[in-house]
Amino acid sequence: MPRIKINDVDIYFEDSAPNDTQKPVIVFAHGLLWSSQMYDKQVAYFQTEYRCIAFDFRGQGQSQITKSGYDMETLTEDTIGLLDALGIDKCHFVGLSMGGFVAQRIAINYPERLLSLILLETSADPEAAENIPKYQKLVKAIRWIGMKRVSKKIMPIMFGSTFLTDKSRKKEHKEWLANLNSNRKVGSTRATMGVIERKGIYERLGEIDIPTLIVVGDEDVATPYSKSERMHFAIKGSKLAVVKGAGHTATVEAPEQVNQMMKQFLESCV
Repeated sequence: MPRIKINDVDIYFEDSAPNDTQKPVIVFAHGLLWSSQMYDKQVAYFQTEYRCIAFDFRGQGQSQITKSGYDMETLTEDTIGLLDALGIDKCHFVGLSMGGFVAQRIAINYPERLLSLILLETSADPEAAENIPKYQKLVKAIRWIGMKRVSKKIMPIMFGSTFLTDKSRKKEHKEWLANLNSNRKVGSTRATMGVIERKGIYERLGEIDIPTLIVVGDEDVATPYSKSERMHFAIKGSKLAVVKGAGHTATVEAPEQVNQMMKQFLESCV
């Protein structure tokens, strides 16, 4: 299990072709309360033609829990540190939800490091004021009674009704519920606070001048279509695509659709 020390933190990552310097690179950044696993089907699909790197943010997945550093700016520096450590000068960058918050900051502050930007189910705005009390309550619940007691309430935020009610996918549903339950209490609560307290970056989206694809599920209740459309209008030349029958975790819910959208976009960047 490869880990690398970045900014004094042990970061877990997976690299499909660590010794291949010829393939173009895709880096995958996951969403809150998940890990690099949420991109397994994308890595499997793209690894023949691309070097695929997926990693876990500090405090989540298999990366080290730290006392601080969960703000989006520090997570951005962690990510740039990972690229530096792996000798990656330029890459296609994919960020979902929290990973998208980081991806936008990289595109604005380190544009020279990106070949393209793919934003999945994310937003450029701070957390909506009406959501903050709910999420703070959730953090307290995780802290005091544990993830297992609240995970079933989190699932409809993370997944759309199509996935959750499809009886043929009941096994997958259970697997992702188990993944949610496997979150470490301290790391997940600190990471959640980092997301809740994030600053908006919408006013700077006009600075992004690289090929950009924005993707949203038509059942996403966490970051609905309007958030993606708002980014689309602000990032010049960006493309906007909607995944049918998917919520906030389209890479899992509708991997074939997501893969085709990404493939078409990446081919247009050549």
